[in-house]
Amino acid sequence: MSSIVVNPKNEKELRFVSELLEKLGVNSKVLSDEEQEDLGLSLLMKDSNRSEVVSQEEVFNKLQD
Repeated sequence: MSSIVVNPKNEKELRFVSELLEKLGVNSKVLSDEEQEDLGLSLLMKDSNRSEVVSQEEVFNKLQD
């Protein structure tokens, strides 16, 4: 089944949408900023090129930039 992602503009709108979904019997989950970042990173990792090998030195150099 597909999902819908909703980004409310404020806390009041978040509560309204959450309550509406609950009344409709629709399962929902509020994601924290950190969970949203984790999801985005996991999608990027999924789409990354895994065939290319990169040395540990190159990775550390990139992290220091």
